[in-house]
Amino acid sequence: MALALGFEFEDSVFAQSRDRGRGGGWAAYTAKRCEPQWFCEEANSEDDVEILTAKKFRGDLAYRQQEFQKALYEYSSCLLLLPSSNVAMRRDVQEGQARCLAHLGRHKEALDIAEKLRNGATNTDHLTTVLNLQFAIYCHLKNIEEKITCLQQLISLHPFNPWNWKLLAETYMSSLQTLPPSFISEIKLVQCKDCTANDQVFQTSPRLFEMNLQCHKTHSGREDVWSVRDNSVSYSDSHMVEGSLHIKEECETRDKTKHATFEFWGQEALKDVWIKACASFVRTRLLLQITQLQQSSFALEKNLKVQQETEDKVKGFGLKEESLLLITEIMGEDLIPEKLKEDVQGEIKCVGPSALTSLVTTSAIEFEGKWFKKLQDSLSL
Repeated sequence: MALALGFEFEDSVFAQSRDRGRGGGWAAYTAKRCEPQWFCEEANSEDDVEILTAKKFRGDLAYRQQEFQKALYEYSSCLLLLPSSNVAMRRDVQEGQARCLAHLGRHKEALDIAEKLRNGATNTDHLTTVLNLQFAIYCHLKNIEEKITCLQQLISLHPFNPWNWKLLAETYMSSLQTLPPSFISEIKLVQCKDCTANDQVFQTSPRLFEMNLQCHKTHSGREDVWSVRDNSVSYSDSHMVEGSLHIKEECETRDKTKHATFEFWGQEALKDVWIKACASFVRTRLLLQITQLQQSSFALEKNLKVQQETEDKVKGFGLKEESLLLITEIMGEDLIPEKLKEDVQGEIKCVGPSALTSLVTTSAIEFEGKWFKKLQDSLSL
């Protein structure tokens, strides 16, 4: 008695195959040939897919040519015709709308679209795209806090992506570079006056803020003459302190963004930001070194170029050798080949919207506690 296996083969499986040779009944296939920018002309086709594709491509071309108003029109008209079932193309077109709106200064509308896309995300690829979109919008707004949040969430999804770490390091640096020169001067003066303690961890680097601050001692050893240079501002002796206070007030009034950045970080936290920026650059370099083993041609050339640029930036922090070795060790603790392979194989792709939320850090405190707290404790900052 034959056992029931739970399935049966269709008879057609064992039928004689069709004659696929010449004259075997198959219609001849003729590939469609498209001229360059064929989509720029209004389509006379009755094929809805071709009409939608042409509109989408016209929007893409206008965006590339930086004709953002025209691109927005094409994307919007395409979206009106798109069926709700075509989720992939709808998300692509909506992202194009948001990017155009950001370039046109309509940031709230752009952020609203990005939020809708985030709420509708069902896999990590969707969420990655949305976070990159939000980061781009906040770049237009020059909102450093939100930029850092987006990058931290991207790194939570893709901890081995060197480019996100590089962007995070540069954003930390930009937060320092946007501070008023007077604030930087105050912090650096405090650091220099306590140079013995600070030298145990790091040395003052003029290139860090593209400004020089030097402490000159008189023969009696008294630090009474400071020299600060920030492009057009110069103080050459201690009698200019009153003038520096006046310049400080002008800086605060003239640039509210810089003042807001200072308020966000706080004076005491700025030293931590230096270390976070340096650690992120070190992590970038380590990841690039790993990925270069699998690269060739122009990809390898770009990798090596960015490695050199990153190395130069790390040197610009003026860290002592033992401190740099410590940072490298801590930021590379999880970069074990076996662990990397397991993490790549176990990457979650398709999950529900609620599950996606658990894949990213909810706050800067959580992220920085995971990646930087051990480093800060080790450096005793």
